[in-house]
Amino acid sequence: MRREIDREVERLVLTLDVNGEKSELLVPVHKTLLEVLREDMQLTGTKHGCELGECGTCTVLVDGKPELSCLLLPIQIHGRAITTVEGMASGSELHPLQQAFAELGAAQCGYCTPGILLASKSLLEDNPRPTRDEIREALAGNLCRCTGYTKILQAVELASGRMHD
Repeated sequence: MRREIDREVERLVLTLDVNGEKSELLVPVHKTLLEVLREDMQLTGTKHGCELGECGTCTVLVDGKPELSCLLLPIQIHGRAITTVEGMASGSELHPLQQAFAELGAAQCGYCTPGILLASKSLLEDNPRPTRDEIREALAGNLCRCTGYTKILQAVELASGRMHD
């Protein structure tokens, strides 16, 4: 990590491990991880929501655990593994959660979907067969204003069954 002053804006050279690829970036110290992912790395699957840590739209995984990228500064996660929704699929093959969401119509406008997918992925990695209440609890920090959540819960259950049968 290296510090540089660039015309009154302090910047850090950071190495970020995003979706299994290491990138060295010159990052202004005030930029959030959300801004760096979207603006500097062009990973726009992670969405701007409330920017207060209340909606879950900006959820990414840091070392496999859900984190709100609007509240994180990149320096806080320097050297840790970051997963965005772009990192879920294997080539053209969708992750079982993505497939289940598509099949069941669990996304309407789709804006909240990336955060919900990543929170669900973390849940299923920690708890391969969650109950519906455990799914609800894991997704409690992710707001969806379109769906009513039933299809989302069903999609997580479907993916769980497919991943662990």
